[in-house]
Amino acid sequence: MRSEWESKDQTPPTCDLLSLLLKNRRPTGAVNEVWPNLFIGNAATARDKTLLNNLEITHVVNAADGPQHIDTGPRFYKDTNIEYRGIEAPDSRDFDLSPFFVETADFIHEALSQKGKVLVHCARGVSRSATLVLAFLMIKERLPLMEAVETVGRSRNILPNVGFLNQLCHLDSTLASERKST
Repeated sequence: MRSEWESKDQTPPTCDLLSLLLKNRRPTGAVNEVWPNLFIGNAATARDKTLLNNLEITHVVNAADGPQHIDTGPRFYKDTNIEYRGIEAPDSRDFDLSPFFVETADFIHEALSQKGKVLVHCARGVSRSATLVLAFLMIKERLPLMEAVETVGRSRNILPNVGFLNQLCHLDSTLASERKST
């Protein structure tokens, strides 16, 4: 029997999302391709210009930007051809990351449509960066939240904090309503 949230029009409860995120976990590396030409990685990956060059990364989204976090920024990449986008976001359940969902999804979508390769990172590549990638998949690729989580989870262990999961659930409900009305 299918759960209510398994239909494309139903957003799952946060506890069901957490269960899905915690099952089938396996070791993942510092960086993983989770969608064609879209990578999630950690701070060490973002600072390794040789690795970024080898991966042919053209765009970087730093979800932990700023002097208190991972202070790479456009100047760090000035000797590369990498286009940079920084978001100063703490990994806190009380921080509202949702205002950055659409602009980040647009940035990723534009990069991918130009045949670029995008690294989205935060400190560990588990919460902030994963949240932004899930939002991209939901907004631009029209994946329901559970499908986005399953897609990314096939390549990388992710675990957005409960505040970010709630924001993704809200986004999922909003997008489902918009799809119904069109």
